[in-house]
Amino acid sequence: MNAENLNNPSKPLKGDECVNCDSCSCSCTTDTRCNLHAYNWLADVPGGTNDFELVEVHFKNTRKGFYRNTSHLDLKEGDLVAVEANPGHDIGRVSMTGSLVKLQMKKANLKPDIEILRVFRKAKPADIERFEQAKAREVDTMIRSRQIAADLNLKMKIGDVEYQGDGNKAIFYYIADERVDFRQLIKVLAEVFKIRVEMKQIGARQEAGRIGGIGPCGRPLCCASWMTNFVSVATSAARYQDISLNPQKLAGQCAKLKCCINFEVDSYVETSRQLPPRDIVLETKDNAYFHFKTDMFKKEITYSTDKNIAANLVTISAERAFEVIALNKNGVRPDKLNPDSALHQAEIKAYGDIIGQDSISRFDKKKKKKSKNRNKNKAAAPENREKHEPKVGENGAEDENKPRPSGGPRRNGGGNHRRRPQIGRPEGPAHQGPRRNGPMVFRPKNDSNPS
Repeated sequence: MNAENLNNPSKPLKGDECVNCDSCSCSCTTDTRCNLHAYNWLADVPGGTNDFELVEVHFKNTRKGFYRNTSHLDLKEGDLVAVEANPGHDIGRVSMTGSLVKLQMKKANLKPDIEILRVFRKAKPADIERFEQAKAREVDTMIRSRQIAADLNLKMKIGDVEYQGDGNKAIFYYIADERVDFRQLIKVLAEVFKIRVEMKQIGARQEAGRIGGIGPCGRPLCCASWMTNFVSVATSAARYQDISLNPQKLAGQCAKLKCCINFEVDSYVETSRQLPPRDIVLETKDNAYFHFKTDMFKKEITYSTDKNIAANLVTISAERAFEVIALNKNGVRPDKLNPDSALHQAEIKAYGDIIGQDSISRFDKKKKKKSKNRNKNKAAAPENREKHEPKVGENGAEDENKPRPSGGPRRNGGGNHRRRPQIGRPEGPAHQGPRRNGPMVFRPKNDSNPS
């Protein structure tokens, strides 16, 4: 928001975005973030916005206060106003009006006897110009104050400085793990900068929201984009959602539990009330079943026959679990925990993966097994031998009386090796004559040619 827009307070801020910019990452007058603090659901109710004279005014670093509109000014959300301060005046932006302010004061736990300051007027151009001059000194003041704190050996970090609208007072925001005695620091700061000094300690969440960053979800930090109020986060919220209690995953950039753990815990708590207790044991005629895990979204519970490990897991609905619990209270044990399990298995067999599309090894090439005893099997099986025996006179290629050479030595080795059985070789008296070193010749039996 530039100076022209500041001088024209008729352009209010709507929701969590400025009218004069395209996103909420602009640098507004009172805060670097245009956050949506609360939705005014009483805006359309007749008399719901103007019947209450208190207004909520927002300043830098999520600081806000409640002020009384004694002059009955026509204030709207986004108007820049000059409010009473101690001492002097301050410049802020109206963030809420109407009866909803009363609920916000109740939420802030303000005491009834607290002093409520008043709204002076709408900010004039001279007020805005003076405020801009004081705001331009914030960065230099922060750097100089850090050097002064280091010289005094104070274990603290000054994270930000906020000047009041009239420039007579400054708030120093610091972070410290231990208690710090900064009385000497206040004297030095007041003497150096010629202002009134107020020290305000902030936590790690506020510091992370001031710096900003990207969370593990890939989005900007919630505390830096839209959150203004920080609620304490407990580990019980993670237990309700069955989140692993790993400190490295549960902690955010501020080293505290993530604020987003509280976002859905109410839904989980409400759903858990519609489920049976986890310590109840379901008994059947066969086994006793213990709670193993719960699916909150499907409202299904998985039981195991062993209390410590997953054994014989059976998943049933919450309605079936309540039925079994009621039967066990009456002394009745059902036959099975899930009566539809047999039908479910039949459906899987009927409509299962027939062609193997779900198998991850369906694209692997199948290796062919080499048969070492292939030749031996062929020689041993007579039916195989008969199939491979050539027919007499078929195509004129084979003849009954045609001599055949015997098997010689193997190619890979020398010497007299055992001959391989030859297919179609004559048996019996065909082996005549002594075995020589050369190839053996089959001589057909002939009475005219004695051996």
